[in-house]
Amino acid sequence: AANSPAKSAMRTQVKKAEQAIAAGAENAQELVVAASKALDKAASKGLIHKNAAARKKSRLAKKA
Repeated sequence: AANSPAKSAMRTQVKKAEQAIAAGAENAQELVVAASKALDKAASKGLIHKNAAARKKSRLAKKA
């Protein structure tokens, strides 16, 4: 339960980045960087597996 806000914040960052890419926003790239940072942080804290973070980052970068 203690980790749920952190996990939620990470999901929000990823969602914002994906929406920006879909909309073709000019700040999409920096949102992708922020999402990558959030994924790395979540992986280091053990919220998600390190390979899961790498996979999500890769998919985001491919879309961008």
